[in-house]
Amino acid sequence: MISFRSIFIAAAILIMLSACSNRDFQGNMDVEVQNFTNANQNGEEVSLADLEGKVWLANFIFTSCTTVCPPMTRNMSDVQDMLNEEGVENYEIVSFSIDPARDTPEALKEYISHYEADESNWQLLTGYTEEEIGTFAEKSFQAVAIPDPNSDQFVHGTSFYLVDQEGKVVKSYQGNKQGSEEVPFDEIVQDVKQLSAQ
Repeated sequence: MISFRSIFIAAAILIMLSACSNRDFQGNMDVEVQNFTNANQNGEEVSLADLEGKVWLANFIFTSCTTVCPPMTRNMSDVQDMLNEEGVENYEIVSFSIDPARDTPEALKEYISHYEADESNWQLLTGYTEEEIGTFAEKSFQAVAIPDPNSDQFVHGTSFYLVDQEGKVVKSYQGNKQGSEEVPFDEIVQDVKQLSAQ
């Protein structure tokens, strides 16, 4: 005979499991992305309006980067693979070049070809000035993107940013391993999956 206590424990477990599966999304940012219209790696115009209604991941890279950009791009490609394996469809990835003088659409196309990336929903953008992208990064993502005065490289963060369907940056993640801090692949995938389903 099933006791009242057994029923109570079973009910409590079910409640806890449902709470875990329907956890509320926890963001750490709330910044509106400034309007933009830029050229992607195929020479096509991509604007903020084109991304409306979609969840998207953003980062800042440049093709001649000799340090953090290659591993960041590899990590983003891995996130894309994981999202595709999870069956998430209504999302985009947007990588803004911070070296627009050298990063033509052709240069960006060549750059992304070295990664196993699905370009159908990955936009690599250029077509603005260094000053414009620096200001955009600061205002839209609270990110630094400036030329290094001592080299031909750039100073920029390694974060990945999650943008919601209304064009608000709602969360940032470590996009490249820093010391003991790993890239939170599973957390990124679950957050994109959860936001995309809303």
